[in-house]
Amino acid sequence: MTGRLTDKVAFITGAARGQGRAHAVRMAAEGADIIAIDVAGKLPDCVPYLPASPEDLAETVRLVEETGRRIVSSVVDTRDYDGLREAVTDGVGKLGRLDIIVANAGVAAPQVWNAITPENFRDVMDINVTGTWNAVMAGAQHIIDGKRGGSIILISSAAGLKMQPFMVHYTASKHAVTGMARAFAAELGKHSIRVNSLHPGAVNTPMGTGEMMAALNTANETNPQLMQMVTPFLPDWIAEPEDIADAACWLASNESRLVTAAGIAVDLGSTQY
Repeated sequence: MTGRLTDKVAFITGAARGQGRAHAVRMAAEGADIIAIDVAGKLPDCVPYLPASPEDLAETVRLVEETGRRIVSSVVDTRDYDGLREAVTDGVGKLGRLDIIVANAGVAAPQVWNAITPENFRDVMDINVTGTWNAVMAGAQHIIDGKRGGSIILISSAAGLKMQPFMVHYTASKHAVTGMARAFAAELGKHSIRVNSLHPGAVNTPMGTGEMMAALNTANETNPQLMQMVTPFLPDWIAEPEDIADAACWLASNESRLVTAAGIAVDLGSTQY
């Protein structure tokens, strides 16, 4: 099926690559114009994988334009409340409306519990929780003003339903996102705005670059039995970004018009035991 999001506008954070790019391209293919933002630069010191670049964001722009849809992009840190609001307002001014928010930007940092510093904890919470809140606050009033209703999708994680070993800060942040979605759903429902959280398991993205696998292996060696806690049921073991984008597109479309305050897992069953 195509055209499920015809003439709608989606605001997507962390859109330069990985899941964020997949959301942007998938929604554009379904007819949406896109407001795309990404920090496209340095990440906190505790994050071991390579950051996105302005060139990555430019490639997302190219791929969206290839679908025939419009896109407005900005380099903004989701922790920058004023910058985010300005980027969304600019995008709405150029594209005419806002219907969908995908708060996708986030970071992960494998660290044993007693290796996490106050700065590490604060950085992960600021990006994953405050940054997600900032994204909703930057866009929700525009959806309300449109008087057409809409869909807000907060990208949590399997760690927001169960937990992720060796990531106390990440697990705490993703549980917060899960609760945030439910709380926003309650208050925004009167405007016909649905709010749901989406919970990917392992996904094949650039989060696996740099020193990420080495950091995971080092942490796993401290307590190997915990490695079995996120074993999937299905034989694939790892999802592709497009698999998560399919679920996000469904949540953005009228096909899920009665779904709100839900936590949708796309994790191969890894949180179900």
